[in-house]
Amino acid sequence: MTKSELIARLAARNPHLYQRDVERIVATVFDEISKALAHGDRVELRGFGAFSVKKRDPRTGRNPRTGEQVAVASKRVPYFKTGKDLRDRLNKEAVKAAGLAPPDQPAEQPAAVTPPPTDDDKK
Repeated sequence: MTKSELIARLAARNPHLYQRDVERIVATVFDEISKALAHGDRVELRGFGAFSVKKRDPRTGRNPRTGEQVAVASKRVPYFKTGKDLRDRLNKEAVKAAGLAPPDQPAEQPAAVTPPPTDDDKK
């Protein structure tokens, strides 16, 4: 899903809001998350996950075209850790899509088939 698709879905679910207002809201949310991360803060959205910043140490890389070694400076990178509710929902939907039983529930047993009565059963 792209940012514009998210805006369109939110606008459709909230017909009392103008699309430009939804665009401003989404832009503000992303801007505030970005600012917090730029300051080194952690952004936690309960049930969804947490954004944080991790530091990558300097390393030696390679130029893919020439193969020569290149020094890569240390840098800060965004990191996202999923929340338990999101993980559970993803796993539940993956299991449902695969037609399997969730880990906490036994697989559904096929219905018992009883054979038709025979002449010996009638006696």
